Amino acid sequence: MSTDKLATDVTKIVDELVKTGDPIPIPTLGKLGQQIAKAFGVKEDEVAVLTLVFDNKFLKFVVPEKLQNIGTIPVTSTTALAARTARDKRPEVINNFAIAKHSTVFEAVPLTDQRGDPIQKIMSAPVLADSKVIGVIQVSRKGKTQAAAGPDFTPKELGDLVTVSVQIGRCLKLCPVS
Repeated sequence: MSTDKLATDVTKIVDELVKTGDPIPIPTLGKLGQQIAKAFGVKEDEVAVLTLVFDNKFLKFVVPEKLQNIGTIPVTSTTALAARTARDKRPEVINNFAIAKHSTVFEAVPLTDQRGDPIQKIMSAPVLADSKVIGVIQVSRKGKTQAAAGPDFTPKELGDLVTVSVQIGRCLKLCPVS
């Protein structure tokens, strides 16, 4: 699936999900995450969606599901890319993430049978609803080395992620997250 087709497909799915106005189960966001992973050519555990909680003072993972109960990230964090994305309301690509100063606590959580590789490359975009940040979406490439992680993310891919983040916002505001 191309990233161009992704925006169209995600919009169709989200239109169906939000049409009733009913709460959207969090696992449904996981299914959207799978499509996003396929479009960007990354593994499912390389797509993350975080939502603002506790009076918008913390970010909490909703995707991947295994990170939901691990903890939260304070929006005031100076080392968390997700916090900076939420604060600055600005999308960003970092293709040398492993050497950038960042918190590795969530990377240490095994999402499969064995401990995963470190994040080498990452795109991060704010998730908006009604012009307010309500979360963050991130797509990463993991690997033992930068070269093993795959190609660098491009400005076009970041633009595609921003387009998708708008649709994710429509869903995220209807997700019952505590």
